[in-house]
Amino acid sequence: MFGLILSCTAVFGTVTAGVAMRRASFRGSKRMLACITAFSFGILLLGAASNLAAAAPAGDSADEGAAKVATTEIGYGMGFIGMALATGLACIGAGIAVGSVGSAAIGLVGEQPGAIGTTLIYVGLAEGVAIYGIVISMLIFSKLA
Repeated sequence: MFGLILSCTAVFGTVTAGVAMRRASFRGSKRMLACITAFSFGILLLGAASNLAAAAPAGDSADEGAAKVATTEIGYGMGFIGMALATGLACIGAGIAVGSVGSAAIGLVGEQPGAIGTTLIYVGLAEGVAIYGIVISMLIFSKLA
């Protein structure tokens, strides 16, 4: 339950900070939003770890079956956290790459309209990073199922 409360608090805090910074038009708000998002991500991981720790078996449990089930639940939880990290971080990296490559591509196409094919290749390569993250999370999921 504690993990759920931490997770909801982190998501609500990130959304509220983003809305507040959008309305106030801070200078350097991207850096501040990145710091708040990283802090909220840490809170989310803390909540997930507390949920996993709550599912851990007791040390002097006489029932081996219950201990094995609890250990399996922890393994599933860590697998799902790994899937989320693989997909999320790959998509963040792809977004940063597409943003910089896309803006440079628009500038180049504005000056040389014949270079649109080359620029589409570069943007597609940047988007491939997100696809690799999704493939890795599918591989992790196939091991969990």
